Amino acid sequence: MTGAAIGEHEIAAFQTLHKHVGDAVETALRGKREVVDLVLVAMFAGGHVLLEDVPGTGKTTLARAVAGALGGLSRRVQFTPDLLPSDVTGTSVYDPKSGQVGFRPGPVFANVVLADEINRAAAKTQSALLEVMEERTVTVDGVAHAVPDPFLVVATQNPIDLDGTYRLPEAQLDRFMLRTSIGYPDLADELDVLRPGSGAGRIGTVPTVTNPHQVAQSARRLATLHVADPILRYITELGTATRADDRLRLGASTRGLRALVRCAQVYAASHGRHFAVPSDVQWLCGPVLAHRLVLTREAQLAGATTADVLAEITARVEVPRPTPQ
Repeated sequence: MTGAAIGEHEIAAFQTLHKHVGDAVETALRGKREVVDLVLVAMFAGGHVLLEDVPGTGKTTLARAVAGALGGLSRRVQFTPDLLPSDVTGTSVYDPKSGQVGFRPGPVFANVVLADEINRAAAKTQSALLEVMEERTVTVDGVAHAVPDPFLVVATQNPIDLDGTYRLPEAQLDRFMLRTSIGYPDLADELDVLRPGSGAGRIGTVPTVTNPHQVAQSARRLATLHVADPILRYITELGTATRADDRLRLGASTRGLRALVRCAQVYAASHGRHFAVPSDVQWLCGPVLAHRLVLTREAQLAGATTADVLAEITARVEVPRPTPQ
């Protein structure tokens, strides 16, 4: 890692910022702090999120609430089979007044982009979005146009209604830093949401507690947070174990392990630490790595899931212990 080490005062400032953003998002999405924290981890780590959940659980509310707390620009794209790549990224448009051809930015030019039901678009449109996610630029007629910083894509998939969908290939799933689901609220939180006059779901009431510049600056500084060699070796051993497991025909990629390191840095800082510990890795392992793994046909027929296999691997890989001083 490069740059000066992140200081204690910076960690304390980030912990406060992280809490304020999370509290602001929770004014609209009640009782889902763990999911909110995961999305914020991805945002501060410079990654993107895939939400896989049934309709009506708050996916859109979550993405818009994050944008509201951030104070940045948000856009929503409803993916459909007839959506073209240019509908997402933008295109060149002729201006009859000036006689010039100029670039008209698409909805990806925002700080938070909600890609709703991404699996309903054709592969070429999915690829256009995923390319921007990786490159952070849109190239049209040989000219590169940078998207704003920070840039967070929250994509959703409905796992129930699969008619007319185009499943994301494994190579494209690997572009998402983490995958999670919101799920239904517990009884107390659902009662609060249903109560007349409740502020749940009201994006307009989400307070703006930061700005895009501060978020981008925090993300750059968090990339210098210390991750000790034993922790890096632990992450590497977890990845190696997934590649050697007979139930998996595709293990964790190097990109996935790097994402796990970045997420661990942010998660550690959100808990007031200037170093990552094994429990950070264990908590993040499922959301960061499970969607990157592919089961063998035999494991699928046996009813296994990548999350279950990963949990077993995490349980058996030796955890690094603190060395005596």
